[in-house]
Amino acid sequence: MYNMADSVFLSDADFESYRTLIYDESGITFTATNRSILESRLKERLREKGIDSVKSYFDAIKKDQGELKGFLDSITTNLTRFFRNQAHFDAMEHFVIPEIMNLRKGSGNNTIKIWSAGCSTGEEPYTIAMLMNEVLPSPWKYEIVASDLSLKCLMTAKEGFYAESRIVGIPDNHLKKYFDKVDGGYKTKPLITGPIRFDYHNLKNDSGHRGMDIVFCRNVIIYFDDAAQTAVINRFWEAMAPKSFLFIGHSESLFGMDTKFEFVKTQWATLYRKSI
Repeated sequence: MYNMADSVFLSDADFESYRTLIYDESGITFTATNRSILESRLKERLREKGIDSVKSYFDAIKKDQGELKGFLDSITTNLTRFFRNQAHFDAMEHFVIPEIMNLRKGSGNNTIKIWSAGCSTGEEPYTIAMLMNEVLPSPWKYEIVASDLSLKCLMTAKEGFYAESRIVGIPDNHLKKYFDKVDGGYKTKPLITGPIRFDYHNLKNDSGHRGMDIVFCRNVIIYFDDAAQTAVINRFWEAMAPKSFLFIGHSESLFGMDTKFEFVKTQWATLYRKSI
């Protein structure tokens, strides 16, 4: 018999077991403040799986890596939209891209490599792709790796379909140029899907990426504690090329963190630079 009360309530011991597992596997931190969010997501997950207790489910995710991934997927928050925080894209257009192009002049390396880490349902990498198509002159090219912890979000991103309610913020000329109108919404065109590779990645681990010129990781590390934040940021350092740039969320900061990144303030937005 399915016990709804048991699925909702977490004893202190259960909460500690779950929060430790989540932190060890993803770096995401649950505290007493957001305990109710974990309980709510567990309630949904147990209902979906027909499991009658939080203890039974904990045993299940300890044994089954696939179910663990599904659980981590369910507890992540995926709030995003096209052209979110326009100031970042203005700084990218008017400062970052010209800087990279100037530094590369005469090198023969005309490809700009970009990583959208924590890309959610794809609005960020598609926004970046639209911008790059608009401002990057020939013979320059770009490549985007878009990664997330949520397989469900990655599938949505890769499909590139967005309901009418989701395309708010896209300029009309961009909508016509980069999307096809289809039943119920809009579908991304190959012009912006082609340069993007979607990839499952847990930021707790080394991505294997190297030589990235621009990294976006916005509104992600806010869910990590200090130690996990520092570890993630230092892994970005390893993944990035010399003279490259990092964008984080407007409510996030590297202040006080043991990292080598330099703070850069432009007239459009603040960001960070790997100067060596």
